[in-house]
Amino acid sequence: METICIAVVEDDREIRSLVVDLLAREGFRAIGCPTAVEFDQLNQRQRIDLAILDVMLPGEDGLSLCRRLAAAGDVPVLMVTARGDDVDRIVGLEIGADDYLPKPFNPRELVARVRAVLRRTRERHRSTAALPAERYRFGGWTIDVGTRSVTCPAEAPVELTAGEFDLLLCFVTHPQRVLNRDQLLDWTRGRSAAAFDRAIDVQLGRLRRKLADRPGGDTLIKTVRGGGYQFTLPSARA
Repeated sequence: METICIAVVEDDREIRSLVVDLLAREGFRAIGCPTAVEFDQLNQRQRIDLAILDVMLPGEDGLSLCRRLAAAGDVPVLMVTARGDDVDRIVGLEIGADDYLPKPFNPRELVARVRAVLRRTRERHRSTAALPAERYRFGGWTIDVGTRSVTCPAEAPVELTAGEFDLLLCFVTHPQRVLNRDQLLDWTRGRSAAAFDRAIDVQLGRLRRKLADRPGGDTLIKTVRGGGYQFTLPSARA
């Protein structure tokens, strides 16, 4: 089995070395990159299965690099931020990071979050390979699991990040049921997600805004007071 390759993009030499050594002990191939430029060079030479990005980097910062990777959609991202920088964490999730972790972090939590992101990524790849023709339709909308694409009733594509797509798929496959936050966290982020992880809130808000940009999209996901969220339309396999 091919070893999973993780890029650790961190300008602090001591932290970079500690994280690389920690991941290596866990069986990963970890490569340190002090700048976004060196990460780009590494990414051109070989496949990167996960990028751990520090927000504060010399030159291009981690948020900018995260935005580029999210747009390309090939490399999942775990953002690392200074403790208390809520704005950086929220912005990172808004632009497409798969998860975040504040500094200083517990090494075991870092490994758990790395494994959770990789697990979700592998599950998405397996779904794409095993279910190339799986589609769902709801009110003129279409979600294609194989191509991980969404089209609105006007047949225009709706651009979603990987996390947003997974969240919408949860709703579509559990239509007209009230889903609470813990269920959404479990199904989209894995059981290692922290109890107070705000990522699901940010992704849900972002997903609802993107859907609302299309006619009828503002009523697809309803907030149920004290219960959670409900996908309002019935869905059917196409």
